[in-house]
Amino acid sequence: MLITEILARNARMYGSETALIEREPEKNRRQEITWKTFDDQANQMAQGLIARGIKKGDRVVHLMTNCIEWLPIYFGILRTGAWAVPLNFRFVAKTIRHCAQIAEAKAFIFGEEFIERINAVKEDLDGFVETYIFVGPKELTPSYARPYQDVLEAAPSIDPKVEIKVTDEAALYFTSGTTGTPKATLLTHRNLEFSCFLENLHHNQTHEDNFLCIPPLYHTGAKMHWFGNFIVGARSVILKGIKPKWIMDAISEEKVTVVWLLVPWALDILFAIQSGEIKLKDYTLDQWRLMHIGAQPVPPTLIKEWKRVFPHHQYDTTYGLTESTGPGCVHLGMENMHKVGAIGLPGFDWEIKIVDDRLNPVAKGQPGELIVKGPGVMIEYYKNPEATRETLVDGWLLTGDVARQDEDGFIWLVDRKKDVVITGGENIYPVEIEDFLQAHPKIHDVAVIGLPSLRLGEIATAVIQAKAGEELTQEEIDVFCQTLPRYKRPRRIIFGDVPRNPTGKIEKPKLRKKYAGISESFKV
Repeated sequence: MLITEILARNARMYGSETALIEREPEKNRRQEITWKTFDDQANQMAQGLIARGIKKGDRVVHLMTNCIEWLPIYFGILRTGAWAVPLNFRFVAKTIRHCAQIAEAKAFIFGEEFIERINAVKEDLDGFVETYIFVGPKELTPSYARPYQDVLEAAPSIDPKVEIKVTDEAALYFTSGTTGTPKATLLTHRNLEFSCFLENLHHNQTHEDNFLCIPPLYHTGAKMHWFGNFIVGARSVILKGIKPKWIMDAISEEKVTVVWLLVPWALDILFAIQSGEIKLKDYTLDQWRLMHIGAQPVPPTLIKEWKRVFPHHQYDTTYGLTESTGPGCVHLGMENMHKVGAIGLPGFDWEIKIVDDRLNPVAKGQPGELIVKGPGVMIEYYKNPEATRETLVDGWLLTGDVARQDEDGFIWLVDRKKDVVITGGENIYPVEIEDFLQAHPKIHDVAVIGLPSLRLGEIATAVIQAKAGEELTQEEIDVFCQTLPRYKRPRRIIFGDVPRNPTGKIEKPKLRKKYAGISESFKV
């Protein structure tokens, strides 16, 4: 069943029940929509796009921060038969342009936070983008765009009934390699449908559950975890903001039962409880049954402390990639607390292997590359056959992660083959930062590595070798990095030599080993 058909079924079965709730604590604002309204708005969006020439196989860029309109728009795009192209809301203007050009997008739907970025690249998009739809205050609508509400009001709330098969292409999700250049992962309607079943099987959501969605919806992680509620018509809360009090208020007031957190947010909640900022007696939490974490390695000490504070919680962690339609190709399982620290076992209907460089299985207990095979594997990297050939081999997806399997079959991550630094669930690309810092007139050489952080997973650390006779300070580097997006700025600066091998490659394993001792420690 197409996920658009699941939405229609939910509207028929639970039409008057709440589907989505948006909470924006900073503005003391709350709103909700029913399953019927969700379905109607998706139809109106589809009809509005079709009226503007969008047809099956076209691409529609979707650039918005989390809000109650996000999912109806996404489903509306899918109902036209076009491909949804959600973009990372942190992308700078030139990256947005690059992604839109790869997709050859015919329409562009964007929120008010992106007006300046779209203005900066619109001229380059005029050759193929024909329609712009603006989601935000009507008075802020750029002259070249139509207000979202006007599009909806002018369109009927009738399913356009475009013929779509489960094997048809559905979405382009942009990911990146070690250079930071985004690659377009092409997913089918079957990939999306399977993700619904997978998440629900792993976490046992029923119609009575309520999922708290905090991470960005452009990412496969948050949306695919929400799918477990969606497939049974259960309600969900979209929370705008990550302060511990806001999270706890939402869980208590909305009677949330399932929460997916990143490591920093879980730590912040524990710290707030320890400091007395949050007093558990002030909250209604008996209904909260599951806390699960993904997107980065999870410190066992964190989960031990979490279980001490919340002894009745189920816990799980999942592993996945955009190329596997998000989380779940490997998952720990709520019954496997004795294996906390592992990423788990193959997910439902997934196979795994741990292989050497020739793709031959390694002995159990030995490290090798983790490869996976299952119904969530992408079609390809769109317009990138070379990267596709390197990543997909006989139906197997090469993850680029080094792992080992213990005697009980549980999989443990060892390291990444590539040097991407994952901090707080976001990818940071060392080469991009190295190139930026290399432009500093006093820098001779620089290497960016990830060092372990129990709070953020990893922190980007710049090892800087000054030019002979020059002196550099932390303050100079901080000032120089102000033009980088905040999440890309190195969190730690180390002044020292940058070792390179005979072919000129930076020996990053040596640096990680040398400086591992200065990583953060977990204290609660």
